[in-house]
Formats: sequence, structure tokens, C-alpha cells
Amino acid sequence: MKNKQFYDFLIKVQAIAKTGLVYSTDPYALDNYHEISDLTKTMLEHFQEVKFDRNNYFTKFVYPTPNISVRTVVFNKKGEVLMVKEKVDGGYSLPGGWCDLYESASDTAAKEVKQEAGVIIKDIKFVGLLHQIPFKHHVTIPAFVAVFKAQVAKDLKRHCYETTDVKFFNPKKLPKLSFKGTKEEITRMIKAAQMDKVIFD
Repeated sequence: MKNKQFYDFLIKVQAIAKTGLVYSTDPYALDNYHEISDLTKTMLEHFQEVKFDRNNYFTKFVYPTPNISVRTVVFNKKGEVLMVKEKVDGGYSLPGGWCDLYESASDTAAKEVKQEAGVIIKDIKFVGLLHQIPFKHHVTIPAFVAVFKAQVAKDLKRHCYETTDVKFFNPKKLPKLSFKGTKEEITRMIKAAQMDKVIFD
């Protein structure tokens, strides 16, 4: 493996470990994430003399910037929109999630729809970039969401543990929503996808 590829690999593994430490509650998993984090830190320090006791991009807020996530609007032939039921609160949302390191926004969109809805998508188009603070009063860290529209290429008929149901809904009769998205925000995303009009801010 070339140096650049190996370095990128270590960064990716370090990011996975940090995410696991934030979201996992299983003691065994947390021990493993701590060990993976320590191992990659040691390897990175030796690899390029990166010191983790000084400011660098492994410290979250060296320079405070917004987080970035994606949401994808997927229509069926009836014009209904694909939504997933979130295990965390029993409400529905458009499939999506946080962007990972070294992964494009459109790649993240395709990955999240596949994981959360069990659907492979095609013809992915960018339709918006929204600042989430105006929509979500509980958000304390500024975040932007990249909005995409897409079509179903294949239904795998299975989804990940984060969601408990996958359905298409009439855009005018949305179900109970998850805290992950307000009605105003989701309606705006759906309208942008319907009109092929890019929205922002």
C-alpha cells in the first residue's frame, strides 16, 4: 500500500473509532473503539510525526466549522416520497446521515439510502443546501444538510438496525416525523426535488 493510501486508511479508521466512542453504549464495543483509536493515533504519530497533544484536525474545534449531513428525496412512480422510521424515536424522516471523511456528499447519500431504506438509487441530483439552525431549535452545533433527489434502481428489501420501517408516503400527507427533521424543513426539501429547483440557506 502506498504511503498516501495508508495514511488515508489510518485517518478513516481513526474517524470510525471516534464515531463509535460517541454513539456506542456497549462496554465491549467501547473498549475496542478505545483500543483502535489508541493504535491509529500511535501509528499516525510515527507515520508523519503528528502529535496528538497539540492542535491539529483530530481536535474537533481547532477552527469551529459546521457539520455536514445529507438527506435524499426518492420518489416512486406515483410521486410518493420514500421515508424511513427511525428506531431512536419512532418518527419518520428522509433517509440520510452525517458525511464521513474522504466521502463525497453524493456517495454518502447513496450509502445512507441503501443502509437505512434498503434501496439502491440512481440519477442522483443535487437540489439544495440548508442551514439547519433555523429549522431545529434543539440543535446546538451549526450544521448544513446537502439535499439530493434520486430514483430507485433496485429494492434490496432489507435495511439496517437504525430504522424499523420503510414506506412511500403522499407528500401532502406525511407521517409522524422524527426529531431529525421538521415538517417545514422536509416539505421544503420535497418541493425542491419536485420542481428540480436548487434551494439554499
